[in-house]
Amino acid sequence: MKPKNQRLALVAAAALAVLAAVLLAMLGLKDRAAYFYTPADIAAGKAADGKAMRLGGMVETGSLRRDPDGVTVRFLVSDGQARTPVTYRGIVPDLFREGSGVVAEGRLDRGTFVADTILAKHDERYMPPQLGNQAAEHQAGTTLAR
Repeated sequence: MKPKNQRLALVAAAALAVLAAVLLAMLGLKDRAAYFYTPADIAAGKAADGKAMRLGGMVETGSLRRDPDGVTVRFLVSDGQARTPVTYRGIVPDLFREGSGVVAEGRLDRGTFVADTILAKHDERYMPPQLGNQAAEHQAGTTLAR
């Protein structure tokens, strides 16, 4: 076999191996992939019941309710066009509050989103509590130095 043909065969074999690896990875992650939906997407029927997904939007003001068991939280997520009721059983993050952004991971069950995980979003001005005092002192020191 000529060296040119050997290189061509080697490149073809490498491309086939990469394609097989990508297909295997996609097949393995198919059930683990969680797609992102908004309440408008859910209202439009784009999300299927029981399928793993993420729901993103704002926690509607006045909608947050805690059940008597102390760990179940119910609230509405809105995107300005539609709203979706959410139920979560667990401890919510410190940044979770009405009027703030949220991403919930879970499944849709007959119109209600049952969340397994709640991720609170913050704006660009957020400062962790541990750094809050240090940043304020640093900024004050910078201001005084001018």
